[in-house]
Amino acid sequence: MPTLNLAVQYASTLNDLPSRSQFRLWAKAAIRVDTEAAIRIVDEAEGRELNKAYRGKDYATNVLTFPLTEEPHLMGDIIICAPVVAAEALAQNKPLEAHYAHLTVHGILHLHGYDHEVEAQAELMESLETAIITKLGYANPYLIT
Repeated sequence: MPTLNLAVQYASTLNDLPSRSQFRLWAKAAIRVDTEAAIRIVDEAEGRELNKAYRGKDYATNVLTFPLTEEPHLMGDIIICAPVVAAEALAQNKPLEAHYAHLTVHGILHLHGYDHEVEAQAELMESLETAIITKLGYANPYLIT
C-alpha cells in the first residue's frame, strides 16, 4: 500500500471547505505509488495569478497541478480555487463535497502523469477518475444533471 504525506493549506476565506481528513481520504484513494503532496485551497485572486503565471491564462481555474518528481516517488503541489469549485458545483447541480473529491482525485492523477489534452488520454483519465470517485461513494462526476 503506497504511503501518502499530505499537507493541506487553507488560503481561502470561503466557508464549507473540506477537512484535512477528507482531502487525505480522496488523495489516498487515487495514489498508486508513495506520494508527497501539498493541496492549497485558494481564493480567486491567487488562483488567477497562478493560472496566468504558469499557463498564460488570465482567469482562475478549478485546479492546477505542479508535479515536482515522477514515479516511483511522486512529489507535487495541487492548487484548488474554492470560489470556482463552489460556482461549478452549483452550476452543475453537484454536491460541493463531491466536486472537491473529484478535483482532488483529478489533481493526484495529474501528478501521476495523466493528462486530458488528447482525446484518448482524456478518456483514460476520466475513466480512472470515475472509478475512484464512485468507489468513494460519489456519483460519476462526468454525468451532468
